[in-house]
Amino acid sequence: MIPSLFLAHGSPMLAIEETEYTRFLASLGNKIKPKVIVLFTAHWEKDTLTISSTDDIYETIYDFYGFPDELYEVKYPARGSKKLADKLKMKFEQEGIPAELDSTRGLDHGSWTLLYKMYPKADIPVVQISVSPFLSPEKQYQIGKVLKDLGSEDILVIGSGVTVHNLRIINWSATEPEQWAIDFDDWLIDKIQKRDLAHLYNYEKLAPNASLAVPRPEHFVPLFIAMGSGQTDEPQVIHRSYDLGTLSYLCFQF
Repeated sequence: MIPSLFLAHGSPMLAIEETEYTRFLASLGNKIKPKVIVLFTAHWEKDTLTISSTDDIYETIYDFYGFPDELYEVKYPARGSKKLADKLKMKFEQEGIPAELDSTRGLDHGSWTLLYKMYPKADIPVVQISVSPFLSPEKQYQIGKVLKDLGSEDILVIGSGVTVHNLRIINWSATEPEQWAIDFDDWLIDKIQKRDLAHLYNYEKLAPNASLAVPRPEHFVPLFIAMGSGQTDEPQVIHRSYDLGTLSYLCFQF
């Protein structure tokens, strides 16, 4: 049985850096060996759920600027899986969730930076899926729930985002996380481990510092999708660290 994961993709630099977090990702990839990866990325926003559908090698998309030249030389030549894409589209539509296929889009940095560290050989097919940020948390959870049986088929579902993601107030000189970011993540961990969906669905009103942590929900909603697709009633925090004062690398296994 393959668990579902919520993984923080943070800065694109993680693809070329050696840190506590990148070592964790490498270790995680050594432990979990899926047949296929299904990844919801915060960097692909669509009103209608859209699923990458190709058997070819993906283009590596560099959807960022101002970073070292070395980063733009990284390639992640994973292939897709049209067969699985078709199956996922059918599963969503059977549950009343409209879905479309996309045969041309490459892997954005919400996908390939993580996978480059976890599975550097790029030898596991990847199906990338968009997010619609302004659906309710409950609807995001239901999207994930459609995929709840994939773990039994050795398919890894990843929600790629960040819990605390406010680039306007990051502190480039910080060496310790700011307390307000810690408090938000503490609240999340408590409610997730208690499976308190009522509070989680209302995080905007109930979580401390929610408007600071989640000024826009595109990086947060993959958490609900991963949670919905989870295989366990006992979610686990599998990594927690911070960068630049407030950028959270909190990760969960479901």
